[in-house]
Amino acid sequence: MWTQLDVSGLIAVVSMFILFLLIGWWSARINKGSQSAADFIVAGRTMPLWIATMTMTATWVDGGFLLGTAEFTYKHGLSVGVQGGLCFGISLILGGIFFSKRIRELEHNTMVDIFELRFGPKWAAILSLPAMLGEIFWSSALLVAIGATFQVVLHVDLVPAILLSAGVVTLYTMIGGMWSIAYTDVVQLTMAPISLLLATWYAVHAIPGGWMHSWEVFSHHHQISETPFFLTLFPSTAWHSPASVSWWDMTIMLVFGGVPWNCYFQRVLSCASPKKAQLHSVLAGLLTMVLTSLPVILGILAFGYWGASGIQEASLTLPLLLKTLAPYWVTIFGTMTIVGAVTSSFSASILSAGSMFSWNIAHRLFHFRLDRKRFILLARTSIFLLGFSAVWLALKVQSIASLWLFTSDLVFVLLFPQLTAALFDSKSNVVGSITGFCVSLILRVGGGVSLETDTGLVGFGALVPYPELLAHWVELNPSDWYDKIGVTLLPVKTFSAIVGLIVIPVVSRLYTKFASPSCGAAQKKTTPEIRPEPSFGG
Repeated sequence: MWTQLDVSGLIAVVSMFILFLLIGWWSARINKGSQSAADFIVAGRTMPLWIATMTMTATWVDGGFLLGTAEFTYKHGLSVGVQGGLCFGISLILGGIFFSKRIRELEHNTMVDIFELRFGPKWAAILSLPAMLGEIFWSSALLVAIGATFQVVLHVDLVPAILLSAGVVTLYTMIGGMWSIAYTDVVQLTMAPISLLLATWYAVHAIPGGWMHSWEVFSHHHQISETPFFLTLFPSTAWHSPASVSWWDMTIMLVFGGVPWNCYFQRVLSCASPKKAQLHSVLAGLLTMVLTSLPVILGILAFGYWGASGIQEASLTLPLLLKTLAPYWVTIFGTMTIVGAVTSSFSASILSAGSMFSWNIAHRLFHFRLDRKRFILLARTSIFLLGFSAVWLALKVQSIASLWLFTSDLVFVLLFPQLTAALFDSKSNVVGSITGFCVSLILRVGGGVSLETDTGLVGFGALVPYPELLAHWVELNPSDWYDKIGVTLLPVKTFSAIVGLIVIPVVSRLYTKFASPSCGAAQKKTTPEIRPEPSFGG
């Protein structure tokens, strides 16, 4: 493949990486005199509204988002193509309305601080594990996506593409922390709409019949040509069919499961005030939904050009469209956009995971007494090791995206009830938390797990016969509610999360005399009886 190497394109991408490194170095320089734990992890809580909005949007509108939206639109139709973007946007809006302002008022450093104040540091460390695993798996999935883009467009082998990208991003994240990521996100998000609009323009004019032909072919194939546009965003099957129920289960997971991520709250906590934290999340949600339209349109155009079976690997829909239907300079600009979008979220994920490990586990749980310089060194070391772990997974483990999806499933099922209880229920305690966690986990795993790989579905079937149990109350054929490996298609994710939301407050009140709630999570961090201010300015 090296004999076909696109040298000019590679130089352009490397130039962008050099720019990102310079931004990281510059951000570290301007914050050098006052870099505390809060400066490194949450930008000193002084981030302007416009930068906070852009870095939040860029974290969600990443390379996986752009590639996946175009892929799912081409492969599965409009209802699946828009699902991720619309759900992420709604999630950001709901997070802004109900969570952002309240959490910013507490002046925490990570999401896990909320669990620690309510349930204690030991159980909070356990709750941080699914959050950290989700960040690492997502980082690995992004590296695989960036490697595939390098292969298709620039003819660079997978391994050097992953190593180059991960090395540059890990380095600038270690240098400048949250500020490095925020400034590079501004560059990335500025590039995204410009390059995608250019690609759309040239693709429309390159396809015989243009947009009208593409939409006609696409809508006819997916049987939505006679359907009002608004209804095309939803499954075409009956609302009570297994496919529709499964779609709604996934939709609810994406909306509410998008809240309990530390990379989200890192941006919330970086805002200059609680009101700006709330506003920036709502604005980012609206921007995310608007930007969803561009890769969706490109997915429809790809269908109009190649048809239903013209692209063998649907995950490469966007890179192939850029390479085939756009002029060379737009192809390179679009590739830079995808690479920049991937690196944006990769940096956010490794900083998020590194912050939770260094702050909540090393510092808060094991009580390492560190001055500010040693804490920053620990945080940078954590980022390096977690970045290395993500690279290893990307190179060694197949179906990283499926692993991330399952981890996101667990984040929703396990952490959304915990976060809601810790933040809004002053009587919740560690006994209720542990009970709710275990019950939700058992119910979710009882429905079975299936992961999509290149060779088909892998996993294990349902351990609890949900369809048979439900058949006693509702008229249904249990065999229709299992997939090929025996995983139930009933909304087990939503059911497990709802049960957790009920169990935590109920058990907490029953066992109050055995485990009193910790100091209220609704109080500010600076209150002496809750948490003394760390010696290194965190």
